[in-house]
Amino acid sequence: FLKPCLKAFDERRHFVVNKLNSIQGISCLLPKGAFYAFPNVSGLVGKKTNNGKILNNDTDIVEWLLETAEVAAVPGVAFGLEPFFRVSYATSLELLKEAMNRIEKAVLSLS
Repeated sequence: FLKPCLKAFDERRHFVVNKLNSIQGISCLLPKGAFYAFPNVSGLVGKKTNNGKILNNDTDIVEWLLETAEVAAVPGVAFGLEPFFRVSYATSLELLKEAMNRIEKAVLSLS
């Protein structure tokens, strides 16, 4: 039973990292283990939201993603690394596709 599970998580891991890397302002290294990605969002710091708020740090970014895209993430500052956030890929591929599309749509709305 482990081989199918490992294959599914590997597919999810690659999908999330590839999608995050395709979004302007976000870059992400491929994690070697665990069930989460840790993208760098320095390209989003200083951007302005539709309501005029400036995203000053990773905490602002994850709060804005939760409010705007309804996607939960943990700011990198909680792990001693800014401006990053942690997002889990321990869910279905379908939910991950929806979450990544929401993140992309939200980021495209920034100025």
